[in-house]
Amino acid sequence: MKQPRVLTLILAGGAGGRMGVLTQVRAKPALPYGGVYRLIDFPLSNCVHSGLGDVWVIEQFQPQSLNDHLANGRPWDLDRTYGGLRLLPPHQGTPEGGFAEGNADAIFRNIRQIREFGPDLILVLSADHIYKLDYTHVVDAHLQYNADVTMVVTHMPIAEAGRFGVVELGDDGRVAGFEYKPDEPRSDVVTTEIFVYNAAKLLDTLDELAGNGGGDSEPALKDFGHELLPRLVQDGRVYAYLFEGYWRDVGVVDSYWQSHMDLLEPTSPLSLDEPGWPILTYGFHRRPARIHASARIENSLISPGCEVHGHVVSSVLAPGVVVAEGAEIHHAIIFHDTVVERGARVEFAILDREVRIEARASVGSREQPDGEHAPAIAVVGERAHLAAGMRIPAGGVVEPGGSTEVGAKQ
Repeated sequence: MKQPRVLTLILAGGAGGRMGVLTQVRAKPALPYGGVYRLIDFPLSNCVHSGLGDVWVIEQFQPQSLNDHLANGRPWDLDRTYGGLRLLPPHQGTPEGGFAEGNADAIFRNIRQIREFGPDLILVLSADHIYKLDYTHVVDAHLQYNADVTMVVTHMPIAEAGRFGVVELGDDGRVAGFEYKPDEPRSDVVTTEIFVYNAAKLLDTLDELAGNGGGDSEPALKDFGHELLPRLVQDGRVYAYLFEGYWRDVGVVDSYWQSHMDLLEPTSPLSLDEPGWPILTYGFHRRPARIHASARIENSLISPGCEVHGHVVSSVLAPGVVVAEGAEIHHAIIFHDTVVERGARVEFAILDREVRIEARASVGSREQPDGEHAPAIAVVGERAHLAAGMRIPAGGVVEPGGSTEVGAKQ
């Protein structure tokens, strides 16, 4: 049997508004993860380990923050003469149309290049989810179903399902119903935003929905869930592939923080360096971490280049973080080259890169606001400077480059 020609499209253009100050100056897929990785490393690593060599990344918001990391595909062996990694820059289409307004619209803006490539199947991935999956299993299921679309689905607590596309399944695995981010979900089965499309069906349906026969003008198609998937469920053959491994959407602050805490579990559901399926990333050169005699570290990930004199508990430190003697770090995520000075305290918080927390300042708290069941995570934007003795409460936010005159004196 002839193998289908598969084109992978990674959607990496979203502005990441739900991540607040963490994505004001970077694309969401460029967010650090697990100390030394970036979110986009997960779909790229899955592609390479699945043997998929034609990978296009559709960009829009702050593309340079992503391009520096992608390094023309070299970390994933995708810097090839034929095939490999291809970056699709922000595409306006017509002067009246503006930039893409959703993931379906983003694909439509590049429809000419896709048709010229001539794929049989199109694998569409998001770049802000944490999981490991062999995509060839999904492709094989798609071919077996003779489907127009195969969507990878997973179970989600019903209270959280409304953040996603909610799927109703028939007895044979066929998708019987689909609702996009409903207020009252009728199922706990949700899409993971991993799709295999019959290329002709996808492109023809996009043309039809856009109403222009393949031109570049609007109306915008927005996200898959608004028009594309409901139309295909109604008129096409749409099947589900159930994924039962670890999958987390880290597009909001709480889930991003929680996924890092999952990494620190004694029996973590996610291995980042599993033999045969490691998560690959852009290389960097830093000396080994230095742990001083005064340091106390418990259940944490400490990256190269870190210098730890203080107490670090259940936290993830990116390269170059400095924790001074007497500083306390608890249940925190700290990005590159941030400094926490003597006597400062950081807990249930995320600190962006090159932040300075001066002596005796505090960020976040284990004492959560009344009525809150989940931790309220404090967030400090990049290059912010918190003056000595200042306090940021649980759930507080400091803007990137924020003034020292924020918070309240202790």
